[in-house]
Amino acid sequence: MTKHDHGGHSGGHPDEAASDGGVHTEARTDAAPEAAAEAAPDPHVEAPASAGAHVEASGAHVESRDYPRLENTDLSRRLSKDEEAKRLGRAQRRLLHLRLINGGQLHEGQLGPPVCVVFEGWDAAGKGGAIKRLVEPLDPRHVYVAPFAAPTPDELRHHFLWRFWPPLPGWGGMTIFDRSWYGRVLVERVENLATKVQWRRAYQEIKDFEHTLAEEGMIVIKLWMHMSHEEQLRRFVRRRDDPLKSWKLTDEDWRNRERRDAYDQAVSDMLRLTNGPLAPWDVISSENKRNGRVEVIETVIRRMEQGMERWGIPVPPHDAAEEKTELALVFDDAEFQPDLDAPNGAAGSRDQDAGSQDQDEERIEA
Repeated sequence: MTKHDHGGHSGGHPDEAASDGGVHTEARTDAAPEAAAEAAPDPHVEAPASAGAHVEASGAHVESRDYPRLENTDLSRRLSKDEEAKRLGRAQRRLLHLRLINGGQLHEGQLGPPVCVVFEGWDAAGKGGAIKRLVEPLDPRHVYVAPFAAPTPDELRHHFLWRFWPPLPGWGGMTIFDRSWYGRVLVERVENLATKVQWRRAYQEIKDFEHTLAEEGMIVIKLWMHMSHEEQLRRFVRRRDDPLKSWKLTDEDWRNRERRDAYDQAVSDMLRLTNGPLAPWDVISSENKRNGRVEVIETVIRRMEQGMERWGIPVPPHDAAEEKTELALVFDDAEFQPDLDAPNGAAGSRDQDAGSQDQDEERIEA
């Protein structure tokens, strides 16, 4: 994560000199926000057990008692190339089927709930590769990838959530956010690009924002791509030494590694304070890229099925008959019709392509 991924900064931002009620006051002194910051509870401190209701947006927030923790993530998970190809092929076929149902192409045109997938994670954690595998089986007309970097001068004139509204999907739609509104409580917090008042207040603003979307039907899927400090260094070195990938690495990326402890705390607070029943976090073990890619798509499928069931959309069963249906959806061209008697189900050509693609990537990264 770099400062180029943030949601907005405090330079000249009205929030810096505005009351929490949203009224801008030119005469207000710089001491006012700092006084409010001191009055606001520190997110590092556990809230009392009695805190269960919404708290005024002065920086206070209600935390989730049951949330995923970075330290509980099993980074030892690994998949072989064959295991990845088999599970990835099966998951991609399942995802395609669910997407066609939600998009109204199946089941008499009934639209399913909108799907919003939010990707956050460490630099070089494999977000791009995971997104690539996620969208690979889908018709490009049926999914939209929205990448976000530093806000433009015009975007900085608005509330930090403003620029994230246009890409949000409607019923039957699907959007993948490559970075998101969580820059406010991550890079903006660590790099002092937002005031203490702003980033403390943002936890509740984000929870309210996501809750509103979920109550209107949206399936909100939030993924944190996690890996160790040591593995990140190995990937940085490979990028640095690869002329085709060195452009991805900046001096700022190296500098951010020195602030890992601060980012660790910011991520932990984010998971604790923005996890919710309708917009939960899932931490992906991405120490091994193959495992990370498969875990991402399988998690998205699981969350999509839960959301479809919540809104009364029939979820196809996991059985042999359904597998044949999903194979038929993928291989609808006679040239690519699979041999159903072949080992590993019939995703022969697709799995072989995936295997050769992995070989190319590993050759480049070696």
